[in-house]
Amino acid sequence: MKRQDFRFFHRLRVRWAEVDMQKIVFNAHYLMYVDTAISDYWRVLALPYEEAMHQLGGEVYLKKASVEYHASAHFDDQIEVALKCTRVGNSSMFFSGAIFRGEQLLVSCELIYVFADPATQSARPVPEALRSLLAAYEAGEPVLSIKTGHWAELGLDAAKVRTEVFVHEQRIPLDMEQDEADQTAIHAVAYNRLGQAIATGRLTSHAPGASKIGRVAVKQVLRGSHLGVEVLRTLMAAARTRGDREALLYAQRSAQGFYARLGFQTRGEPFEEAGIAHIEMFCSL
Repeated sequence: MKRQDFRFFHRLRVRWAEVDMQKIVFNAHYLMYVDTAISDYWRVLALPYEEAMHQLGGEVYLKKASVEYHASAHFDDQIEVALKCTRVGNSSMFFSGAIFRGEQLLVSCELIYVFADPATQSARPVPEALRSLLAAYEAGEPVLSIKTGHWAELGLDAAKVRTEVFVHEQRIPLDMEQDEADQTAIHAVAYNRLGQAIATGRLTSHAPGASKIGRVAVKQVLRGSHLGVEVLRTLMAAARTRGDREALLYAQRSAQGFYARLGFQTRGEPFEEAGIAHIEMFCSL
């Protein structure tokens, strides 16, 4: 089993609580590492797990796990957990897993999950939508699509994501979150392969040659999976297409580092909007 056999990797560092007196990882922790990685596997598929499983009409349960040990991980090692869906049966999903330190294989495992009724935990056939999603990801196909358009076309889905993030999570009043600019803005909405809206943003005209990006929102459980980056790049491409030379945005201070990593620079002094600290940032197009 080699690294090149896998597309998905979850990186972590071994902590003190996971090792014995010889600083070698307790055997049982390897399965914990794999269990943590499988949660991120669903995120890489752009699935908000609870919402997705509700739409699919079931839950995924671990039925069997087998582990083979090849070498030990030590305290403070940086290790990677690799996972691959190798086969989907009628109600079962088979995964191969491996834990690497660099190129060295430490642990290999096989996991069998069953798709089942959450009320009775009786097996159900794996839905075709989930079956095709797993196959597409492992074949290297995109699991995400982004649509751009106007409020009349995308407003319902954009509003659903924005309300969840800004109104319910950040407690911004609904009458402040939605405004008249929505009607003239270019909106971008990201969808997973189940057709669920999972991220959004909008582009408005700010001044001659300058666009303003705003209302960038990603479902909480999917943050950190580059959805915000994809939405932002889509909006910046739309700004370039219409000939703008600059894109600016009002970044929440907690997201300032995210935008800085994408080439945005700060301008002016911090200010408050809807009770939240912001800073203006801009990027040349």
